[in-house]
Amino acid sequence: MDLLNLSSTMLYTAFILYLIATFFFGASIRQDKAERRKKTKTGTIGIIITMIGFATQLVYLITRWIASGHAPVSNMFEFMTFFGMCMVLGFIIVYFYYKLTFLGLFALPITMIIIAYASMFPTEIAPLVPSLQSHWLYIHVTTVALGQGILFISFVAGLMYLISQVDQTVRNKKNIWLEVVLYTIFLFVGFIVITSAFNLTNYNVTFEYPEGESMLTTDYHLPAIAGPNEGNLLTEDTMEPWFDSPAWMHGADAGRKFNTVIWSFITGTVLYGLTRLLTRKRIGAKLQPLLKNVKPGLLDEIMYRSVAIGFPVFTLGGLIFASIWAQIAWGRFWGWDPKEVWALVTWLYYAAFLHLRLSRGWHGEKSGWLAVVGFAIIMFNLIVVNLVLAGLHSYA
Repeated sequence: MDLLNLSSTMLYTAFILYLIATFFFGASIRQDKAERRKKTKTGTIGIIITMIGFATQLVYLITRWIASGHAPVSNMFEFMTFFGMCMVLGFIIVYFYYKLTFLGLFALPITMIIIAYASMFPTEIAPLVPSLQSHWLYIHVTTVALGQGILFISFVAGLMYLISQVDQTVRNKKNIWLEVVLYTIFLFVGFIVITSAFNLTNYNVTFEYPEGESMLTTDYHLPAIAGPNEGNLLTEDTMEPWFDSPAWMHGADAGRKFNTVIWSFITGTVLYGLTRLLTRKRIGAKLQPLLKNVKPGLLDEIMYRSVAIGFPVFTLGGLIFASIWAQIAWGRFWGWDPKEVWALVTWLYYAAFLHLRLSRGWHGEKSGWLAVVGFAIIMFNLIVVNLVLAGLHSYA
């Protein structure tokens, strides 16, 4: 328990350090040329704090590994926190190569959202299911997370490119789609806010629902807008669900997960609306002045290099190592499990990215959109495929 407490403290400390570093990176992008030396100092302080935060998160990883006896990447909490760690590592590497402080102003807040998102899942250590009791757990999963962490940098650079280059003075399809991307980030924040709020109140209601010939129970930690299909509320004096979850949603606790998605959309939309009301601008238009001195060509180069490095790493972990482990665990190297299918979709997409970039000359804005959509596919694989679609990887 002492190790687990230390581990949790280290993760929380890393989160706070990333937040502090973000403020220093924000201070470093002031456009006053007379303060160039001061900007350099604040950027240096920001990266030092980021590295301390990364080292702190590494302590979290090691202590949890010792406490659990296995690589801490076996469930959503553990994998998403490790994924956030890989995202920070990718940023640190890019920073020292390009010395771009403004990249941290976008990379670290998104990383903090990922870590906060992970913290909404159960954090208890549980025994590994038989199929996970293998050294391939940390070989396959950590390599995948590292590849995705590097590809995350291409998303950050692509998003910054689009914010800085898409015309915000007129309403068109480009800035509408860009606003949709930014709105999606608010949905993640909405999930964190609403889940944290009801966790503080210890909200819990129980439903009973049929699953085949058996009757199962599930606990809801948010008020039930969507109840389990054909479910009955067992907890008295609580809000009745407005409707049942669709019958085609299968898997453990599908109704509860669907209910959480609904609440995330509601809360994220409210937060987005309040932000728009306060700023009286589209979010992209509000952020654009921050990037007016950023060189678009440099962002374009970062997009390409991140994919060029992250793609082979993901290939190694997501296809090659995954196939070897599948052959050992299930007796076949490939099946049409949803997780495997979407890993292949991710690989094909980034292969197409490199093909279009190198042979068709898709640079600049086109690469920016490709980088943003690519990371959306990664997040779909991590969230929807893991939590909603039933398959051999549902233990995640």
